[in-house]
Amino acid sequence: MKTVFKGKRISGILGVLPEEIAYFDDEVNNYNFPSKQTLRLKKVMGFDKHRLAKTTSTASQFCVKGLNYLLDNNLIKKDEICAIVVVTLSPDYFVPHISNIIHGECELDQNILCMDVSQGCCGFLIGLIQSFMLLNTFGNDKKVLLFNTDVLSHKVSKSDRNEFPLIGDATTITVIENDIESKREIYTNIKTNGKDRNALIVPAGGFAIPSTASTAKMKEVENGNFRSLDNLAMNGADIFNFVLSNVPSLIETALRECEIKKEQIDYYLFHQPNKFMLEKLADELQIPYERMFMNIVENFGNPSGASIPINIVFNMRENAKREEKLCCLSAFGSGLTWGIIIMQIGNMDFCELIESNL
Repeated sequence: MKTVFKGKRISGILGVLPEEIAYFDDEVNNYNFPSKQTLRLKKVMGFDKHRLAKTTSTASQFCVKGLNYLLDNNLIKKDEICAIVVVTLSPDYFVPHISNIIHGECELDQNILCMDVSQGCCGFLIGLIQSFMLLNTFGNDKKVLLFNTDVLSHKVSKSDRNEFPLIGDATTITVIENDIESKREIYTNIKTNGKDRNALIVPAGGFAIPSTASTAKMKEVENGNFRSLDNLAMNGADIFNFVLSNVPSLIETALRECEIKKEQIDYYLFHQPNKFMLEKLADELQIPYERMFMNIVENFGNPSGASIPINIVFNMRENAKREEKLCCLSAFGSGLTWGIIIMQIGNMDFCELIESNL
C-alpha cells in the first residue's frame, strides 16, 4: 500500500522503559550451550543489555504512566487529543482494549476515538499511517496519540538463546498533528507476505490453540534451545533472508520515486532486530554506518514496534527540538510485513526518555 500524505508532523515522542536492566553476560548460563560459544554472539549480534518489565506488569500500565507524565508536565492537554491509537502484540486482555484502559485510567473525553492495532515490528509505521488518516478527518487543532507498547519478554523462553537475549520491553508515545503550512510530502509504503507468516509466531494462546498445561510444557526444540508452545518462536534464517531479499529493493524504489538521492537522507532510522542484520542492510544499500544507528539492541534489546521511536529518542533527542532531519524509516518482521516512510523528523516540542519501576 503506497500513499503520500501532506501537512502532518511528529511534534513529540516520549519513551517509557522498565527500570530493570538484564545483562547478556549474566544470562549465558541460562542456555544449553558452552559459555564461550554463547559469548561469541555478543559482538556479532550487538547483544549487551536489555530492559525487562516485571512479570506482573502490563503494557497498559506503561502507557498510563507515560500519558500521565505528559499531562502532568503540560506536554499535552486533554482537550487537544482526538484519538488514541495503540499498536501492540501484548494486550492486557482480549477485551477491553488497551486504548480503552488508557482512556478510563486517564479520565479522557468521551469524544476521543480509541483503537488498538495488532502489529509487531512494523507497528510504528502502520501506526503513523493510521494517525495521518485520522488527522485527515479531525479538526486542524487536534492531535493523535500513537502508543507503541510491548512486554514481549513475558512470551519469550529464558532458555531460548535465539530469542531471549534480543527481546526488550518498551513503550513510546508519539504525538502526531496537522501542519497545515507545510507542503512537504510524506511518502509511505507497506508490503505484506502472509504466506510466510509462521516465520515469527506464538503458536498457543489464541483461539486456534488455547493455552493449556500441555502448551506450557518446555521442550527442546532445536540446537539446544528450550521453549513451549506459549513462547515466541522465530525462524531466524527465514527472517534474515526475507529482509535482505525485500527491504533494499523497497528502499531503492522509494528513493527513486521521491527523486531523493541516498546521500540526501540524513538518517536511516530502521527497526533494530540485531546489529548483524543492520550492517548487512547498510552494506547492501551502500549506506555509511554513521547514518544508520545500530545501538538500540545493545542498550535496550529489540522493543518490537517501539524500536524506531526509541531509536529517535535515544539518538536524536539532543537535536530533535532544534532542527529537522530528512529521515528514511524502515521496519520489517512479523506478518511478514515490511515498509518505509520518508519524512522530516525534528523541531519537536519534546523528545524524552523516562524510566518506570513497573
